[in-house]
Amino acid sequence: MLETSARLLRLLTLLQTHRRWSGAELADRLGVTPRTVRRDVDRLRELGYTVHAVAGAAGYQLGAGADLPPLLLDDEEAVAVAVGLRTAAGGTVTGIEESSVRALIKLEQVLPSRLRHRVHTLQSMTVPMTTDVPAVDSGALTAIAAACRDHETLRFDYRSHEGVHSSRMAEPYRLVATGRRWYLVAYDTERAGWRTFRLDRLSLRSPNGPRFIPRDPPATDLAGYTSHTISSAPYRYQGRFTLHAPAATVAERVSPTTGTVEPIDERTCTLVCGSNSLDELALWVALIGMPFTVHEPPELAEHIRTLATRLMDATVAQDAQHATGQRHREVPPGVAEQPAHQDGARM
Repeated sequence: MLETSARLLRLLTLLQTHRRWSGAELADRLGVTPRTVRRDVDRLRELGYTVHAVAGAAGYQLGAGADLPPLLLDDEEAVAVAVGLRTAAGGTVTGIEESSVRALIKLEQVLPSRLRHRVHTLQSMTVPMTTDVPAVDSGALTAIAAACRDHETLRFDYRSHEGVHSSRMAEPYRLVATGRRWYLVAYDTERAGWRTFRLDRLSLRSPNGPRFIPRDPPATDLAGYTSHTISSAPYRYQGRFTLHAPAATVAERVSPTTGTVEPIDERTCTLVCGSNSLDELALWVALIGMPFTVHEPPELAEHIRTLATRLMDATVAQDAQHATGQRHREVPPGVAEQPAHQDGARM
């Protein structure tokens, strides 16, 4: 019985990958005969799981049932779900805190004691850092995701970084999450171009607009595209640098919301970022703590030379003050400092 239950769990795990499996493939993965696979599929159906049989191919695929059947998770999956629910209970999406807590309570009631201990240990040893990042309404989040899926035009009011309000019509493509904020990549039909919208500045209007035929996305790497549009494009100065360090090392110090990092080779990478101030741009790159070469904007190189001279002059002045003070301390009080004798002038 124990062996059968373990095999059912393994079979369900395979089916939950949402791909179509042939009976022979499942039998090979489980180490049983195709006949045993058919019996196990029937047992899953009795438990409430919808398993579709593919006609003519002797294949199987898990479908969505009318009711939520018992959920089977392995140890790592159960811990991951519990940690995710704890995070969601105090995260950046509003409206799911209470439901996350309810789901977490239900999950912890059926967790084995060894797993509850792991989850509680993680919670007790973690200190959450609260931020003033505006949360996104969960209803708006799911509504936008559905519009992306169904190719429905969105109508919404939007507030820019400068506080300017406008009404928009856009064809939504994808949601992008940075960990702190949510963004929508969409084609603005009135401005005839791709735009990136912060969801906490967006207020949906209903109903949605007409359906549309999806356009080619603005980039194959939407994460990199979003990083560029929010870290560089909005600013007066667009900085481009070569950093003499591996891209992975630089990425540990530069978040996607402040700059875009692309590898050149194993030892160097390109950093693109933006700022409204040349001073801020120069100092921020310097404080990354790695050697770099300036490429753009052209005026930044000269500005860095001026800044370097200013900083060097400050250290020279400090060194001169220190040297003068040192000489004064070496001369006893009341004794005039004597000029040094030149070579050959001593009698």
